[in-house]
Amino acid sequence: MTTPVLDVRRLAFAYPDGHQALYGVDLHVHQGERVALLGPNGAGKTTLVLHLNGILTAGAGTVTVSGLPVAKANLAQIRRRVGVVFQDPDDQLFLGSVRQDVAFGPANLGLRGKALDRRVMDALDKVGMADFADRPPHHLSFGQRRRVAVATVLAMEPEILVLDEPSSNLDPTSRRELADILRSLDVTVLMVTHDLPYALELCPRSVVLSDGVVVADAATFDVLTDDALMAAHRLELPWGFDPRSIDSLPG
Repeated sequence: MTTPVLDVRRLAFAYPDGHQALYGVDLHVHQGERVALLGPNGAGKTTLVLHLNGILTAGAGTVTVSGLPVAKANLAQIRRRVGVVFQDPDDQLFLGSVRQDVAFGPANLGLRGKALDRRVMDALDKVGMADFADRPPHHLSFGQRRRVAVATVLAMEPEILVLDEPSSNLDPTSRRELADILRSLDVTVLMVTHDLPYALELCPRSVVLSDGVVVADAATFDVLTDDALMAAHRLELPWGFDPRSIDSLPG
């Protein structure tokens, strides 16, 4: 098998107050995969994600992205390769127009002129927001702001797109539109979510983190239909949703 684009080995981390959040986590994601990271609140999912682009650094173990260790000397390169879309789009949108927000990252890398304009419009086109380039972000709907937040990350041309609860607070139409966008992207995706139907729809593979360790790594359908696993780790499907009734699964 090819080398993983994301390779986490025996990652352990404790916060300064002594709380141990991760206990030797292994996670390997290959290029082009879409993987859901599932688990109850307090499982360590956010702590793990914050290690992927060096916001936190490992107490023990290693994290590498395309063979490059996540370490202080490599942070600029790592943060180009790993793009994180946070749960609240307003954490990423802070300038006067959509165009300015999407241009911010590439401009900081030195891109200018027509090359910058092309990068911005290409990213906005991928999320269906090109017509909104000159609108102030605060005039957009929540779903539109989330799509622009994705564009700000895509404009950096990352190898890995990490999404924190991408479907939260979206109405059904916005939820479907975002799913269509994510399916269309030619990028490796790691999606942290409590939305188990969304995980089933978008991610063929799921990793379950619980109490700081990986307790399952399997096909999403197999995870969601393992009643004992689900009950043991406080994972619950929405009322009336049965994965076994789904006609087609992501490939």
